[in-house]
Amino acid sequence: MDFFKIIDQLSEVDADVLGRFDSRRAVFSSLGTAAKRSAMAATPLFLGALFQKAYAGTTATAVEVLQYALALELFEQDFYKKVQASAQYTAASAADKGAIDQIKKHEDAHAVLLSTAIRGLGATPITGVTFKSAVFATLTTFKTGPAATSQLGIAQLLEDTGVRAYKGRAGELLGTDLLTVALQIHSVEARHAAKIRIMRGQRAWVNPADDLAAHPVYTNGVTAGSNPAQFGLVVPPYDATKPSPREDNTVQSNVPITTGLGTTYTSADAQASFDEILQVAEVLDNSRAGGLIGA
Repeated sequence: MDFFKIIDQLSEVDADVLGRFDSRRAVFSSLGTAAKRSAMAATPLFLGALFQKAYAGTTATAVEVLQYALALELFEQDFYKKVQASAQYTAASAADKGAIDQIKKHEDAHAVLLSTAIRGLGATPITGVTFKSAVFATLTTFKTGPAATSQLGIAQLLEDTGVRAYKGRAGELLGTDLLTVALQIHSVEARHAAKIRIMRGQRAWVNPADDLAAHPVYTNGVTAGSNPAQFGLVVPPYDATKPSPREDNTVQSNVPITTGLGTTYTSADAQASFDEILQVAEVLDNSRAGGLIGA
């Protein structure tokens, strides 16, 4: 375990982390010899104690949100791993393969960081969240043809779902420094979504004219059943009294967004200017990510 590397990764998404650890020098100056410092830094107990100190006061809810985020990252990580091992990927252009490789590296880094943070908060990171092999076998092309049988078509759905999923739970981390971690991963997921869309010849942003606009990922509600207990996740039930907006929503904060822009703006232009949330139960609904998760 490279302790300094973990701290460097954390500092990239949490600017105050070094202050929480009382700086590297203060933490290690009390440990004695260089050999002792190296040995202690390699132990999970030492790292866990530091995290408990650094993030003292966070609640179980914060851990639950991080576990949910980790489930999404592991899911995407496994999907791109399967893509990289496929014949379709082998036949793809160097530029397309390079983009997939970079996205996979991002997902790997996200999973490592979230797992480390969860352990530091005294919990055990979930494992085993994979993309269904039977569904992946139906993806017969890399990016051409119907989206339902295209690897990048499914990648677009996964990335767009991830963006909405992070947004849907960010409010539960208010008051904790872990919100910074979630938001900075969220912004990268949004860049992934835009890149995949461009690779497919789609707009970089969600738009009602997209070829996947009618997919349940872009609507709201639980329509096909969800399994909130899977992987041991603590998942709030779907709240029909506070429905998530559809991606073609035309009202933001009770303000109509289709008026006041002038005659050159269409309703589609206004809708595409905003991203919407998805509740956890919606993300895990069988019509969305829930139907793609499994062995």
